[in-house]
Amino acid sequence: MRDTGEPTESRGHVTYWTLDLIVAAILMGVGAVVMVSSYQLGAGWSPTGPESGYFTFYIGALILASSTVTLLITLFTKNPDRTPFVEPKRFQRVLQVLIPSFIFAIAIRYIGIYVAGGLFIACFMWWLGKYRLPKVIMVSVLVPVALFFLFEVWFLVPLPKGPVEGFFGF
Repeated sequence: MRDTGEPTESRGHVTYWTLDLIVAAILMGVGAVVMVSSYQLGAGWSPTGPESGYFTFYIGALILASSTVTLLITLFTKNPDRTPFVEPKRFQRVLQVLIPSFIFAIAIRYIGIYVAGGLFIACFMWWLGKYRLPKVIMVSVLVPVALFFLFEVWFLVPLPKGPVEGFFGF
């Protein structure tokens, strides 16, 4: 294997330097989109005062300028930070939370927030918490039921519901 001069611990891992570049580039894009959208709305000064996009245009310009400076500093620094951003084992722990959270957010649309919430709680208690099944069932049923009564009955705040709530007439 060829020696690239990089520290061995950063090979095969995303480094701080790489993420600085990626985030700066993404924010440059966000700033540009904000500026273009604001300009289309009207980013000037009218006889009655600022147009709709006046302030957001300058916010976009600040985002674009600061991200460009960050990108240039990162590119031209003499000692880039090539240490790994996250170790694989820690990244695995992040994914153990991120992936179920993403599935939960999608499931809300199809099965409602209460059923999805119960399954989400059960998943984490069983899989990561290693709780016994009776406790998992009790908590993952009682918490969504309590939240249902709190929001739907007492506070009258309608949250996304699915077929289970529809079966009970809600």
